[in-house]
Amino acid sequence: MAPGDAEIEIVSDPKHSQNGTSNPNPNPSPDPSVDVVVDVCSAAAYGDFEKLRGFVEREGHSLSKPDGNGYYALQWAALNNYPDIAHYIIEHGGDVNAVDLGQQTALHWAAVRGAVAVADVLLQNGARVEAADLNGYRAVHVAAQYGQTAFLNHIISKYGADFDAPDNDGRSALHWAAYKGYADTVRLLLFRDAYQGRQDKNGCTPLHWAAIRGSMEVCTVLVHAGTKAELMVKDSNGFTPSELASDKGHRHVSYILSNATKVSCEDKYCAGRLGHIGYAPILLSLIIILVVLFVNSIIFAPNFSRVTAVVGLWGWTGVSLAFGSLIMFYRCSSKDPGYIKPSSGESTRLVGGKDPLLDIDLNNSSVWTGNWSQLCPTCKIIRPVRSKHCPTCKHCVEQFDHHCPWISNCVGKRNKWDFFIFLCMGTSTTIIGAIVAFHRIWTEPVMIPASETWIHYMVHRLHRLRETSQLTSWQIQLAILILEDQRGASGILTTVAAIGIVRIFGLTAIQMMKKSLGRHLIKWYDEIICHVSINYLLLLSSFPHITGEAVHGGLYMFPILVI
Repeated sequence: MAPGDAEIEIVSDPKHSQNGTSNPNPNPSPDPSVDVVVDVCSAAAYGDFEKLRGFVEREGHSLSKPDGNGYYALQWAALNNYPDIAHYIIEHGGDVNAVDLGQQTALHWAAVRGAVAVADVLLQNGARVEAADLNGYRAVHVAAQYGQTAFLNHIISKYGADFDAPDNDGRSALHWAAYKGYADTVRLLLFRDAYQGRQDKNGCTPLHWAAIRGSMEVCTVLVHAGTKAELMVKDSNGFTPSELASDKGHRHVSYILSNATKVSCEDKYCAGRLGHIGYAPILLSLIIILVVLFVNSIIFAPNFSRVTAVVGLWGWTGVSLAFGSLIMFYRCSSKDPGYIKPSSGESTRLVGGKDPLLDIDLNNSSVWTGNWSQLCPTCKIIRPVRSKHCPTCKHCVEQFDHHCPWISNCVGKRNKWDFFIFLCMGTSTTIIGAIVAFHRIWTEPVMIPASETWIHYMVHRLHRLRETSQLTSWQIQLAILILEDQRGASGILTTVAAIGIVRIFGLTAIQMMKKSLGRHLIKWYDEIICHVSINYLLLLSSFPHITGEAVHGGLYMFPILVI
């Protein structure tokens, strides 16, 4: 199967005529003044119960014979969801399993419009739920093709329809839902453990078809519920889902799928328990080290004059806020963000053959609100509204905001205020620390070495100021590139550039530390600390896969400006 030929022929909607117009009447009339209800089929199509009874009981029309197109009155009643008429037709000789020229039954027609009430009438009177037409389509396939999620769930949960059954081309209902872009139907099927790795006769999985159609939402659901191995499955022509999406011009889908196949540094080097811990110990250590440096190098600097009462007050205020931010850091890092547990009463789980969608009242439930996105295909639970599944923590989190790698935890309902306070205190510490440090350096008397003239000293200072400004400009530009990378820009060049700059400035910082040791504190400060700080930011920027949240910018600037 070539990518350009990868198209599925959708089952025709029986209500459409050959010219493509919609008309529920099997005998349409162009003149509105003419009565269109002329036989049992048109009466069933329009839901005219009185005329239908008249045709059957007074004129003796048969309900077991098709019309001129080979369609039965029961099919028309099923298509337009008239359960009373369907029940009447069955009671008066209508065959519940009668098939038209395409071998479709009334249940197939009910699946097109999602007629749940008619489906109950048909199935309770002997209709075969697994009846297949000429293409091998069963009612589950037709429902998936038209996105009738409620109908599909009803015949699966109540009548045991086989949702994994393939059609003549080896495609299951999940293939059809993925191709048509019905994300809710995909969620339902995955929630019920539909086989995601099934390949049709062309070697395509549901993810291949979603990639061909370019449905971002469906691809995201399939990727989160699947494994990396499914992303690398090739069709009969050797194309992966990412390659098919690229060939069809769906670049954003291709970008997402190709990124999902990559192995992150956390998975590669930090497997097991270390990978679960994340980067929280790194941030904790950096904050403590920088607070100690601030106290020793700014407040108690040996070469500075004694601090005044006001400067000391503000300095120790900044230190106090830093320790307060450490406390909030511990709280939002160790606190349960709002994991949804099956036994909490806030969710229902699919376990032990128990069907949560059948046991709860879908029309009156404190858990179910009618939103199919409440189904978690991974956790197999019905979660509250505004809850999402975190692929990193592998849990559903109530009021999920994002997963922050620097606190090694999700931000959700139970720790979002702790996280907000942590950011506020960190920002306050940054501002106060920067002001105190600048004030101490600015008000300190300048001591020109005996070997330098005043003009030489000023030229040297301006040269250092220009270098620092240039480094700061590069730092800002790199941060902008990293943020743009999250919106679809290529992250490879950004990462390579960041690593290269880190190496250059790392060596520069080491050389300057050797030369500057023992000199005046001002020179040590603006040459060593500035370079090391920028080195640290660039090191963080070397991991674009963990810079997706804009709120992390506050955390990145914290250890740099607090000095």
